Amino acid sequence: METSGVFAFPALERVITGTPAAEALSAEVERLGGTAAFILASRTLNRETSVVEDLRRALGQRTVGLDDSIPAHTPRDRVVAAANAARAAGTDIIVTIGGSTLADAGKMVKLCLANDVREFEDVDPLRRVIHADGREDMPEMVSPDMPSIHVPTTLSGAEFYHSAGCTNPRLNRKEGFTHAKLIPQCVILDPAVTRHTPEWLWLSTGVRAVDHAVEGLCSIRPHPISDGLAIHALRLLPGALKRCKAAPDDLDARFDCQIGMWASMMRSFAGVPFGASHGIGHVLGGTTNVPHGLTSCVLLPHVLRYNKTVNAGRQALVSEAMGDATIDAAEAVAALIESLDLPSSLRDVGVQREDFAVIARNAMHDHAVHANPRKINGPDDVLNILEMAW
Repeated sequence: METSGVFAFPALERVITGTPAAEALSAEVERLGGTAAFILASRTLNRETSVVEDLRRALGQRTVGLDDSIPAHTPRDRVVAAANAARAAGTDIIVTIGGSTLADAGKMVKLCLANDVREFEDVDPLRRVIHADGREDMPEMVSPDMPSIHVPTTLSGAEFYHSAGCTNPRLNRKEGFTHAKLIPQCVILDPAVTRHTPEWLWLSTGVRAVDHAVEGLCSIRPHPISDGLAIHALRLLPGALKRCKAAPDDLDARFDCQIGMWASMMRSFAGVPFGASHGIGHVLGGTTNVPHGLTSCVLLPHVLRYNKTVNAGRQALVSEAMGDATIDAAEAVAALIESLDLPSSLRDVGVQREDFAVIARNAMHDHAVHANPRKINGPDDVLNILEMAW
């Protein structure tokens, strides 16, 4: 049967593999015409390893500034401060190295520079607003055309997406920003720079990549190209993550994880929406400060159980891709999480029952919740999933 839809090729121009990150970065900055690079980096990488210094050395005098102060979930005030510093430095290209926080920070800095954002409140008109009934308001904005390059050190995959999550600390809520030009022009996949990533972070963001593939494959609007890549990701990621668990210095296993992560993210270009694991997970991150990898660990099996009455056939594809067609997808995912010694309940990640009401209300303002395969009609349905995950 013919599939209706649009596969939109992204502004992402290159994904580089097999070249050391510093060497690839220098060449890409030159290719993109950058003369004044502003680096957004993980604080730990910058202060406790030589990774960031290696990148700076490769860029030489083309580096005009560095910010390693942006904490998890990309708070808006820190993004605006970084954008102001980049503007003052005369930046013409953004370089980010780290996980999803830094990838989103790079996107937000580009957005702020293009739209002359100088104060906290200047960000408000750029937000993508999701109403509680699922209606969306898409803002007008100046295109964020400044080039950027990302060197990921986790498996969250934010660098392969044209949206950014940015937490409003005054509302204790993560907000969304979308534009086709937010995505980096280049992603450099170098497993060597991931060796410093804490084990729990590497493995849990690996489960996040599994979540991307699972919710893409089980989506209400699947696409055959996305399906094929999601199945490949699910064949690759579980074994590669277990190999990383057994031998953290196995660069081949780390590279397989990166390829699986990349494959898991291609659904975004086909317009394939996520479901409630991502939607509620966004809120857990912005409202209760749970790292995104861990939100997938504690939510995905339960969301699969919640959805099974409406998409059992699609979930069977997940089980088959993960290596055992005889068990439920929820059980396959839960077994993987257990094998990696990762948390499996909301209690395990410090979420309190008294947080449930605000989580449920805020979740209704996330587009992925409204795209869940089993319709979520309101906060009570979210509360049902939270209780399953408790």
